[in-house]
Amino acid sequence: MPTCSKLARVIAAPVAALPLLLAAPVAVAAPNEPPPPAAVGGERLGLPGVQVAPLAGAPALPGDLTGQSWIVADAVSGEVLAASNPHLRLAPASTLKILFADTVLPKFDRNAVHKVADAEIQGIGAGSSLVGIKEDLEYRVEDLWRGVFLSSGNDAVHVLAHMNGGVQQTVAEMQARAEALQARDTRVVSPDGYDSEGQVSSAYDLTLFARAGLRNPDFRGYCATRDMLFPGAVDKNTGQRGSFGIANTNRLLGKYPGLIGVKNGFTTNAGSTFVGAAERDGRTLLVTVMHPTSYQKVYDETAALLDWGFAAAGKVSPVGKLVEEGETAAPVPTGQAGGAAGAPAPPPHPSPAATTTAADTASAAHTGGDGGGLGPVGWIAVALALASGGAAGLLLLNRRRAAGG
Repeated sequence: MPTCSKLARVIAAPVAALPLLLAAPVAVAAPNEPPPPAAVGGERLGLPGVQVAPLAGAPALPGDLTGQSWIVADAVSGEVLAASNPHLRLAPASTLKILFADTVLPKFDRNAVHKVADAEIQGIGAGSSLVGIKEDLEYRVEDLWRGVFLSSGNDAVHVLAHMNGGVQQTVAEMQARAEALQARDTRVVSPDGYDSEGQVSSAYDLTLFARAGLRNPDFRGYCATRDMLFPGAVDKNTGQRGSFGIANTNRLLGKYPGLIGVKNGFTTNAGSTFVGAAERDGRTLLVTVMHPTSYQKVYDETAALLDWGFAAAGKVSPVGKLVEEGETAAPVPTGQAGGAAGAPAPPPHPSPAATTTAADTASAAHTGGDGGGLGPVGWIAVALALASGGAAGLLLLNRRRAAGG
């Protein structure tokens, strides 16, 4: 029977190749695995190094930037004009107070009065910046917030955290707020940003926090305040309560034209961080710089990036965006040659319906031919499916043995 003999030879060829496939698993494609998750805000924001897309007439970026991570974004549109390692996770220092304020500030009437208990100003990290709150004295909520923004007072943070149900509850709420804003680089351990093991954020996340906070008029007012008289102790002789002056530690406030705020931070271990917002010609820009080579450079580099951003607006294509709360964080593959912000579109995720197993192939082959039998094409499909399925199975077994499972 020539037909059967020919069919046997056709089937035998792929089966004979099976030992070769099994002997060389490195040549076999690994099982389908989804690509790594896209960076929040756009693919280019997940790439290392400087990301910028200049158009005709665009100014050059400042050439002496030393920050390990930075970002320039439009506060209204959310367009990221340029960035360098914006998702790099670094210690945030006191810039984490931006998230603290965005989380807790809306909860209390600014005119409410709170009497501070001794326990509320205990457990503050050694060497912390303090505004000078004393136990058994009353403070208005708005004074406490000015202590947070102007003096970066960890004592003011702890009092407000206790009013909010305690430090741990506040930390949990801050983490939940970060997740709601899709700030996925942030892990909160202390509400004041004090150096704590595992506490990190990123330039991208800090910019999200500042953008959200500035939408609250009280937040905006506090971070723009340059100086004030803060309630002091009671004079034992007169019984009158005194006051003392405090000034904003943000060195650009009042010096950089149009600066709104927002917050600076520094610790010996974390280095310098700064988030700044400024307005010019109807445009508001946000700049975050993390961990430059020196304390003063965090201000110099923020000012230089703000200058560049205002000059470059309309002359660069955005390289990403600041996501909105509730918005899809990752760009959806379009199937076009280019993806979000000019980046190549990532390959689409394989769907379960498109994943074919050896058994599925055999089942499909059974419907090939005339419906009453496999037919020559069907038998070839079965042999090829068995060959590829066997090799993949052996590869998976080898992987499990290597992992000890």
